[in-house]
Amino acid sequence: MDKLKIAILGTRGIPNHYGGFEQITAYLAPGLAAYGHEVSVYNSHNHPYQESQWNGVKIIHCYDPEFKLGTAGQFVYDFNCIMHARKQNYDVILFMGYTSSSVWGSLFPANTTIISNMDGLEWKRSKYSKPVQQFLKYAESLAVKYSQFYVADSTVIQSYLKKKYAINSAFITYGAEPFKIVATNKALPFDLSAKEYLLIVARIEPENNIETILDGFNKSVSDKKFVVVGNTQNKFGTYLKHKFRKDERILFHQPIFDIKYIQYLQHNAYLYFHGHSVGGTNPSLLEAMAGGALIAAHDNPFNRSVLNNNAFYFQDAADVQWLAETVKRTTAEQQMITNNISRIANYHSWDKVISQYERFINECYYAKNYEKVYAYTRYAG
Repeated sequence: MDKLKIAILGTRGIPNHYGGFEQITAYLAPGLAAYGHEVSVYNSHNHPYQESQWNGVKIIHCYDPEFKLGTAGQFVYDFNCIMHARKQNYDVILFMGYTSSSVWGSLFPANTTIISNMDGLEWKRSKYSKPVQQFLKYAESLAVKYSQFYVADSTVIQSYLKKKYAINSAFITYGAEPFKIVATNKALPFDLSAKEYLLIVARIEPENNIETILDGFNKSVSDKKFVVVGNTQNKFGTYLKHKFRKDERILFHQPIFDIKYIQYLQHNAYLYFHGHSVGGTNPSLLEAMAGGALIAAHDNPFNRSVLNNNAFYFQDAADVQWLAETVKRTTAEQQMITNNISRIANYHSWDKVISQYERFINECYYAKNYEKVYAYTRYAG
């Protein structure tokens, strides 16, 4: 295969200081570069990392007015990235998501192979108003229209795309690194001890069911603490801190982007709650599995497709209350943890994920440029 000139757009940049797409890009971009490709990642101009290279990857800083304009600034940032990319003669552009980029689809460079990771079902996110949800459905359709190839990070998303748009997509999940138990001088937050606390690590947004989880814990008689790691400097975060201010067991911690430290917290938690209810395979869930956490997950097809029977599940606050009061750490629970660690090793290693992306990118490039037919079948499971 040829060595390609590849650009990754749609993230706030690397190294990761934000979320899931930034996390996978922080592994994928250097991984593709290690295969010999020339890889560029577009970063917000105000990203904390200001150098022009990172781990063998070229970093391109584009003006991002989100700090001035709010959400509207994301569209301007993506526009700036796309306009710059049009002049670079990339062989392949990989878009991570479509929310604020697909509206500029008519500007995608015509001679470049366009691949879009279709993210989750963005229009289902409860934080969005009905008009915004309608726009996101439209943006999704534009991503389908203006891309030539598609990645789904979940078999649920893959099936949805096939049914909704009659398109094939490559199922390529996210990765995680197994947590290694080593001596560390890092302390647990709030002077806690191992297995003395419950934990959730998430963006503080309604669709992550944080309020439901904390409602259930607040009603429980658990003698443990509950640590919430995430950015509460928003309207919903402020609301949660005020609502649960009288429960001294509930402790809010600023966001953490050191994955190894997050896994250290997950490994030492008595029970880790994963409340994500929208989207495909969630990176933070894989990290918790790799970290050896005992997991209680929101009951939905996305989480069940990853965890199977190796987790507890909840639907409402009553379920959370029951879990907080009754879950034990016995041999059966340890087997759930062991099974999840094995799943990470067998299905979600970063080496495997990067290899799948590299092969898929190559085949998409050749399919577009040499009119070869590609049926995606090897990525169907």
